[in-house]
Amino acid sequence: MDHDDSSLQVQPAQVYRKYDQAGLDAQYDLRALVPEFQEHFDHWERESERVRTALSCRLDVPYGDAAGERLDLFPAPQPEAPVHIFIHGGYWRSMDKASFSFVAEPFVQAGCSVAVINYDLAPHVAIDEIVRQARSAVAWCTHNAATFAGDPERIFVSGHSAGGHLTAMVLSTDWAKFAGLPDRTVKGGCAISGLYDLEPLRLCYLNEDLRLDEISARRNSPIHHLPSAATPLIVSVGASETDEFIRQSANYAAAQPEKGFPCQHMELTGLNHFTIVESLGRSDAPLTQAILRQMGLGKAQPA
Repeated sequence: MDHDDSSLQVQPAQVYRKYDQAGLDAQYDLRALVPEFQEHFDHWERESERVRTALSCRLDVPYGDAAGERLDLFPAPQPEAPVHIFIHGGYWRSMDKASFSFVAEPFVQAGCSVAVINYDLAPHVAIDEIVRQARSAVAWCTHNAATFAGDPERIFVSGHSAGGHLTAMVLSTDWAKFAGLPDRTVKGGCAISGLYDLEPLRLCYLNEDLRLDEISARRNSPIHHLPSAATPLIVSVGASETDEFIRQSANYAAAQPEKGFPCQHMELTGLNHFTIVESLGRSDAPLTQAILRQMGLGKAQPA
């Protein structure tokens, strides 16, 4: 007699939440989700080159001694302008600030000074060091704001993907201890498609480069290190991103009001992981306008 052995087949082990290894890897494999990713990268390069030609800028300004501690500055037309610091993504292991000059244009046009920062990449350095560098870049911009038409009392930070994570870690900084700066050095932040709990990244394919253990993953997870002071925050994600990215953003956004902190959660219809950051190059994009309103420069929302 033939026996049906299907019930005896070994099911893949759960690695994190409901996901087996293949499922978890797929949640964080963004290039597989958006096969045309290279078209977006090429568009960013073209637009960034155009913006560097169109706007006054100072490129590759050092903010520290490490090779990656460089930033590009796009001064506002008038002095004492609010400062928008942008941190690029790439899972802490790829990409470069030169591909993101395009984000500067609508903010400079609105009267902001913009700094687009670089940092050293994994696996050459650990995420602990990348976090330190992001904080150092913000401290440098605060100390030197006047040299690129900025107001040190109006520092705002945004970042995409790994840059969203770094934005959240910047907001958790003890500025007095880190750089002798006031507690509320950063007046507002926007974390875009960020990563706020690094435990699933420790357990997926990315950890070959990230080299996280349980302790370092928790130490660098913003969900476990919320800001100690209320800072206006926008947490945004594309509605066409993976369930894990949407969950991470929703959980981090929900944790803010639990501490009494102001937070605007934006799940943007029709945008994926790449088109959401692309939208920052347009002055009329909802995310761009939300950041400008946070800075006191955007159009009022319709009633």
